Amino acid sequence: MHEFNKISYDKKDLFYKELCGELTGLYEKYWLTNLANAAAALNVHMPKINWVGFYLWQDGELRLGPFQGLPACLRIPLGRGVCGIAAQNRQTLLVDDVDQFPGHIACDSRSKSEIVIPLVFQNRLLGVLDVDSPEVQRFDLTDAQGLEKLVQELLQLTTWPASF
Repeated sequence: MHEFNKISYDKKDLFYKELCGELTGLYEKYWLTNLANAAAALNVHMPKINWVGFYLWQDGELRLGPFQGLPACLRIPLGRGVCGIAAQNRQTLLVDDVDQFPGHIACDSRSKSEIVIPLVFQNRLLGVLDVDSPEVQRFDLTDAQGLEKLVQELLQLTTWPASF
């Protein structure tokens, strides 16, 4: 069993560097294990979040994958909600106030802000990383850059199936 070391969130750049290092030590080639461990580590270390997980691109929609938090939406169409739009545009989407986001899909009414990072490997959409917070304006550009780096390392160190 892995014991997580306490990682300080005081200096976000250092936080993400240390978190990436810890996760790199946990990764193996199997994609499902890596997604589960990444969600667990983010849940343990990121303060002020209430949900973190992955939606995987399968059969033309995003489907719930490994996550930490309350039960969530099972399927999200491409172009709908924060996750669907981030996946469609293949760009990180940071939403300060989800109640102001047109078409937001509220899986957990406690969520007030959200950040979604697409998982794109060799020009193939694999899914998205979704992190929610019960606080408005919880995430910033440093979080976006840190999570993007974490996702890039995850993508590079994992063997992905031809389809899910």
